[in-house]
Amino acid sequence: MSGEPDVTTSTLAETANFIAWKAIEPDGEATYHLELGTVTLHFFLEEWKELIELARQLPEA
Repeated sequence: MSGEPDVTTSTLAETANFIAWKAIEPDGEATYHLELGTVTLHFFLEEWKELIELARQLPEA
């Protein structure tokens, strides 16, 4: 046993190059993560909601 707290993760969406996933921290708080190549962005719930709202406003190419 490593003594590390348990973090539960789940994939929200995935493409060939990107992945969005969610982690439930030991304290019960959810964090959201975007892996964009070599960059990973981390968000708390309110930030994630704002990012999703921003993405919905983007025009399709």
